[in-house]
Parts: sequence; C-alpha cells; structure tokens
Amino acid sequence: MAGAHEAFAEAVRAGLAARPRTLPGTFLWDEAGSVLFDRICDSPDYHPTGRETALLPAVAEAVAGLVGPGASVVEYGSGASRKVRTLLDALDRPARYLALDISRDYLESSVARLAPDYPAVAMTAVCADYGGPVRLPVRLDDGPVLGFFPGTSIGNFPPEAAQGLLARIRDTLGPSRLLVGVDPTQDEDRLRRSYGGPLMAEFHRNILVRMRRELDVELHPDGFAHAVRIEPEPFRVEAHLVARGAQAIRLDADTFTFADGESVRTDTSHKYPPDAFRALAERAGWLPERVWLDPDGLFSLHLLRTV
Repeated sequence: MAGAHEAFAEAVRAGLAARPRTLPGTFLWDEAGSVLFDRICDSPDYHPTGRETALLPAVAEAVAGLVGPGASVVEYGSGASRKVRTLLDALDRPARYLALDISRDYLESSVARLAPDYPAVAMTAVCADYGGPVRLPVRLDDGPVLGFFPGTSIGNFPPEAAQGLLARIRDTLGPSRLLVGVDPTQDEDRLRRSYGGPLMAEFHRNILVRMRRELDVELHPDGFAHAVRIEPEPFRVEAHLVARGAQAIRLDADTFTFADGESVRTDTSHKYPPDAFRALAERAGWLPERVWLDPDGLFSLHLLRTV
C-alpha cells in the first residue's frame, strides 16, 4: 500500500536525520518481527511474559466477576492472541473479541487460529496502529466492555504519551474496564538479561532487514550491534543499534553516515511502579480499581474503569 510505504520511508528519513537518532519501534512489528518476539516471550530470560502468564488466571477470575456476562473484549497489541484465552475462558459468555495489532498478516492468522476454539464469540481482526486514534468497526453499546492491554507495551510510551494513549483508549471503548500489564522492575541485571541476548538482537536488527526489503535502503544489517542501555528519570530500558565501524544508510537521495560506536535507538521500555502508574491512569481519566502484583514484584496487572 503506497500510503504505508511512504509513511515508513518518511519515518525512517526523519528518525535518521534527528538527534538523537531513532527508528520508530512501531516498525519492528512486521510478520517476521512478530514471530521473533513470540520466541523471545518463550525465553526464560525474558521475565515479563512468564510472570504475567502466572498472574493472569487468578486475575481473570476476579475480573470476570466484576465485568459480568456478555462482554466485548478489545485487545490492544494482540500479537499471537495467546494471553486472551485466559480471559475468554474465565468470562461469562463473552460476546465478541476484537484483536488490534499493526501486522495485518500475523494478526489475521492469529485470530483464525483462535476462532475455532470459541465458536460462540464473534471475532474481528482490526489492523491499526494504536499509538494514534483507533476507529472500531463495531459498536460496543450492547453490553459490558473490557479492554485488554497485556505485556509491557504501555512501557513503550514515556509518561506523557502513555497518559495520552490511555485517554484515547478510554475514548474508543466508552464506558468500560481496562486490564493493563505494567512492568515495575528496577533490577538492572535482570533487565539486561531480559532485553539482551541474540534473539533480542535479531528482533531489533530486523527493522534494518525490513528497511532494505521494503524501501530499497542500502545498508549492512550486520554492521550494527544490538545494545541495551538503562536510563534514569524516567526509568527506562533503551534498545540501540550501534555501528561496528563506519557505516552508511542510503535512502533514495539521502545518505546517513555513522561513525564507529554511533547508534540509533530502536525501542524504549519505561518501567512504572504501581503508585506511579495509578497516578498516570487517573490523569488519563480512568479510576484505578484493582492491582495485582507478582510475588517478586516483577510484573503488575492493573484494572481500571471509566469514571
């Protein structure tokens, strides 16, 4: 699609021209990136997925009791639609499931795999970048609504942007509840293990492979090494691709040169302690209802409701 191609090219051009340099994390999520991230989630070193998966069953039962029967479930960043199974199993006769994600092929195949196991649930794949406004293809005014935003995706947004995203989700869902996964981890050694490693490096370098394939960019993906940096205020993990020796990236008539050791940031994961996230949600117009914390404090699930 020409519009998507042009948006990708302009985002790459603007990000490489900026200082500090960035490549939008949104473009990590093509089909290959989605498959790689599923493999990362299965890795024992990546702590958020395992901790959230262990926490979800008890949380889902409690949420189901609050939400009631006949709910519409709207999942943001649905990926493989694996975690939502726990919610659908716990809810009383859920009416529909809308899966939102940016990689159309991966999204549609995930929903197609899920649908046969829930024949009474109407399922819709919604290809959208939830970082901006989202228009749902169905009305949600015929029963309770539960938004589901699992994993650590809210952490990809700094506080002001995360507040804006939560406000847009509230506007999209209307009267509703929202279950959000949040990583509060401050242990730097654990974070380096979670966000480092060869699979994570392949995931981040995939954006270079995608640039070369879709935009005819001239570059050498192996000329960049993946690096993890932990930054304070606000506390966050940054992923960078660091030039191994002098490198050049050529996009149409533009050439962007990198000296040895220069980097481009490809993603950011902010870590929000429970009190900080509750305050952020309140500023976005949500009322914090419940919070569940992993026994080791390595993951949290927040249930919010509209005021």
